[in-house]
Amino acid sequence: MSHASASQLPTNIASASVAEAARRRGPSSSKVGRLASSDSIETGGFTPGTVLAERYRIIGLLGRGGMGEVYRADDLKLGQPVALKFLPRRFASEKDRLERFYAEVRIARQVSHPNVCRVYDVGEIDGQQYLSMEYVDGEDLASLLKRIGRLPPDKALDIARELCAGLAAAHDRGVLHRDLKPANIMVDGRGRARITDFGLAVAAGEVTEGEVSGTPAYMAPEQLAGKGATVRSDIYALGLVLYELYVGRKAFDGATVEELRRKHSHDAPVSPSTHSPGFDPAVERVILRCLEKDPAARPASAAQVAKTLPGGDPLAAALAAGETPSPEMVAAAGEEGALSPAKAWSMLAGLVVFLVAIVGLSPGMEQGLAPFPRSPDSLADRARELVRSFGYNEEPADSASWWERSYDYLRYRAGREPSTKWWGSLGRTDPHPWLFWYRQSPRYLVPENPFSDTPIRRADPPMEVSGMVSLAMDARGNLMLLRVVPPQLESAGAPAVAPDWKPLFAAAGLDFARFSAAAPRWLPSEPFDTRADWEGAYASNPDAPIHVAAAAHRGRPVFFQVIGPWSRPDRVGEREGAVGFGSLIFLVFIFAAWAAGIALARRNLRLGRGDRRGAFRIAAVMLATAVLNWILSAHHVPSPAEGWMLLNALTAPVFFAAFVWLAYIAIEPIVRRRSPELLFSWSRLLSGRFRDPLVGRDVLAGILVGAAMSLVLVLTYAAPRWINLAGMTPLPPASQMMLGPAAVLASIVQVCFTVMLNCLGIMTLFALGQVLLRRKWLAVGFGFLLIAVLSTSFIGENFAAEVPGILVFAVLLTYVTVRFGVLALLVAFGVFQLLIQNPQTLDISRWYAGRGFLVVGLILALALFAFRAALGGRPTFGAARPDEA
Repeated sequence: MSHASASQLPTNIASASVAEAARRRGPSSSKVGRLASSDSIETGGFTPGTVLAERYRIIGLLGRGGMGEVYRADDLKLGQPVALKFLPRRFASEKDRLERFYAEVRIARQVSHPNVCRVYDVGEIDGQQYLSMEYVDGEDLASLLKRIGRLPPDKALDIARELCAGLAAAHDRGVLHRDLKPANIMVDGRGRARITDFGLAVAAGEVTEGEVSGTPAYMAPEQLAGKGATVRSDIYALGLVLYELYVGRKAFDGATVEELRRKHSHDAPVSPSTHSPGFDPAVERVILRCLEKDPAARPASAAQVAKTLPGGDPLAAALAAGETPSPEMVAAAGEEGALSPAKAWSMLAGLVVFLVAIVGLSPGMEQGLAPFPRSPDSLADRARELVRSFGYNEEPADSASWWERSYDYLRYRAGREPSTKWWGSLGRTDPHPWLFWYRQSPRYLVPENPFSDTPIRRADPPMEVSGMVSLAMDARGNLMLLRVVPPQLESAGAPAVAPDWKPLFAAAGLDFARFSAAAPRWLPSEPFDTRADWEGAYASNPDAPIHVAAAAHRGRPVFFQVIGPWSRPDRVGEREGAVGFGSLIFLVFIFAAWAAGIALARRNLRLGRGDRRGAFRIAAVMLATAVLNWILSAHHVPSPAEGWMLLNALTAPVFFAAFVWLAYIAIEPIVRRRSPELLFSWSRLLSGRFRDPLVGRDVLAGILVGAAMSLVLVLTYAAPRWINLAGMTPLPPASQMMLGPAAVLASIVQVCFTVMLNCLGIMTLFALGQVLLRRKWLAVGFGFLLIAVLSTSFIGENFAAEVPGILVFAVLLTYVTVRFGVLALLVAFGVFQLLIQNPQTLDISRWYAGRGFLVVGLILALALFAFRAALGGRPTFGAARPDEA
């Protein structure tokens, strides 16, 4: 058992206001006493006037104890008074004692705050270790309370707020005091409280279970039980100090450690109002909550304690003082956030209405206009059957498949027919607007570009190995393109065989009799010895002429393609020239953004403003989701190439994680300083308070706004089904959502990655607006304008129809950011992305209906969790109290 009262020394001295009391008591050798002054200086191992290390002139001894002596001295180099704490010479050879001494310096130096006694340095003089610290001309709180009983309520409130501020500063730096008590609190000549003696302090997370350190009278039940200390253990000690501060007596007293352990663990403290009738009930609630036996029932932070004290608003005080509040202070600030049942039910009902409307409008989305009749597995089986039917019977070593949208075909029709006409016929005419690609190879398919959303593509890896096959069908299973790499070596004397083209036409769903021979147009991409071209049209779409090109080698087809007027040659491109002006500006912007981010991040870290813990957690989530996305979506091969693919694939996630860490360190302190209300629920979430009512409220609001944003987009792009809007194409699902379960999960995981980037971008816009424009309403307008302008880069089919939707979209984004903050913004982005890429359908017989309902189910499940959290423990069907209305 370590007793701070018997082993630790005062590191400060008392004020002249208590000099007479000191003289009456005489020279102190007490290990507990903290009473000294400039008028009662003792002499110890160093006589007054002695100059140590050519820097410190000893004035006198302040006190001595088991851990050495403390002297008042003058720092001749800096011209200021200091206190020097010397470790006894007999401890110089004891490693554990020295380590504890160094730990006090190492840990205490991390904390710099007006309500914490500053520790300067450690040194050695003639083999004796010493510690230099701030000299405080004052009296320790234990002596003061012993002298006057208790403090007046107004002065006690001031001291309580200062103790909360100092303790919060220590916790913000990850430091637990573990021995907070009146004897370790100084009140200086101006009446300001200072927390001292960090000899038992440790970094949060370094507490060893089973270790019992502190003063038993001021230890939390879990400390006395050997379960280690946490932030809430310091909160318990703070409650004991506040109890003594206001009441003038200890909450628990005992003659032995066992008696104290029993009282702290099982006995309820006597209510302060029992000792002092008329005691402020708000202060009493704060103290008794700090003294809860269960750590989870205590306030989560010292900043939260300060906020619940009468008139307590440490956030406002920090902002008024021009300081940047800590993330913990922001997390403790703001309203409780609990919703009345009526409001919570209204938001939940609104979400259900939006989701029903989105699903109900699915017939106007692309998968509703042109349903996908066959699943990826069915199409992959058909592709393998077609390959074998064309004479390629060798079993492949590897294969891959993916979806592509025929956007050129859709734009072709959108530019020539009224939307009300061609949208309605999209499901009845050929070709289907989606292509299913299939590749197989006699070698493992190892992509050269690991950063592509689709790991295997048409030309990655290149079609250069004999026996490689690339085949594309529309979603109905009609052949659209075939490429086969023929053998590199000719067989000697192999006879030429006339190819039969009809099976290719049959595979494409074309009537060979309706096509006539035509002059060649597109040169086949593979070596051939026979070729042919035809012209005709689809029976279901006679107004769109098509050209068919085919080639064969030794009687087996090596090339086949259905070429429409919308088709563009993909091997023809313009010669690359010098970097354009636009590209140059973009590069300059990227480098400038990185330079500014590094400069801002460096400054915030130097000033102690950067939220390292928050930035690390976000970067870790970014990296984890990116890696998980790669695991789920990459094309994996059982060969050494898999290791190189992993290394290559990690470069982008590591880059983005580093970028997010840097951007968060650079931008978040600006938002925290200028608009901390945007971070209330976000800070609580990062601190692990998932069930906090404010977190629940903002998550629920984010889901609601995200669904509203999705509905706006769906309405905008579904309208051409009934109103002629030239040039617009239907809203498609995400290609990954139309693949297998792993790809669907990868698509959902990727949303977690992209929404953080989007959220950081919006935070940057608002931070930039506040820095440049100073006024919040101007910054909001600036953010709205930039969101609207940037959003227009994603449109371009029909501005008259799309711009109103973009403006509503920008209004919703701006509203959710300003009204609910960053957490709601992030959730809104996530819900929006999930819903617009989701293949919604009213036809539950469709093979993709399950994944559509899966996404809606996940959103509803999250909404129900947020709904319960937002109620803050109120009955789900209970009536709202008058103050909640």
